[in-house]
Amino acid sequence: MNTTDYILKDITAIRLNDSIRSAQNLFKNFPLTHFPVVENDKLLGSFAEEDAQTIENKEDFLENYTYLLNPFFADEKATIIELIKIFADNNASIIPVLNADKNYIGYYDLSDILEAFSTSPFMLEESEILIVEKLENDYSMSEVVQIVETNGGKITGIYVSEKLDDIVQLTLKIVSDEINEIMQTFRRYDYKIISTHQNDLYLEDLKNRSEYLQKYLEM
Repeated sequence: MNTTDYILKDITAIRLNDSIRSAQNLFKNFPLTHFPVVENDKLLGSFAEEDAQTIENKEDFLENYTYLLNPFFADEKATIIELIKIFADNNASIIPVLNADKNYIGYYDLSDILEAFSTSPFMLEESEILIVEKLENDYSMSEVVQIVETNGGKITGIYVSEKLDDIVQLTLKIVSDEINEIMQTFRRYDYKIISTHQNDLYLEDLKNRSEYLQKYLEM
């Protein structure tokens, strides 16, 4: 996916000689969390709406509040996953974009990027979601891929969905008619299956054994 297709230039960046009043009016007219501040095509940072509203002297200029500027931005070649992380880390609905020369060339809008992600093959392709867990030092991506592919499956997406202390959880999107075989192989390699699956024969066997034991104890 070419994210450069989503770079926007509809909204003009603000400048240091703009007044606080004009900045506040921009936030009223556009429902954005931040506005890029640019001088001579160079990004100085982004001015947050919540900071703008706290300044009482509306006739003052932005140049007196440079300490409030937020320094986040994205490279024009950033991937969609990198963009989503920047949005989340900065609680922003807009990300300034810089080219290879570090010049400001526009911005990404959160709604556009989320829509692009939701219509990507990663989200749309029919597949099984499998979440596995293992000690961080004991797993490898190559091993995970090998387990899936040796059982006839195909991974269409994989990412670390949770990390706590020395434990990591991996979320996999898998195309396979033998998901149960894949899960059993993961268990043989000491992975814990976190997600639940209707055709998990291992859990079904445990359930049957538990019911048998309960009946035995009640005899």
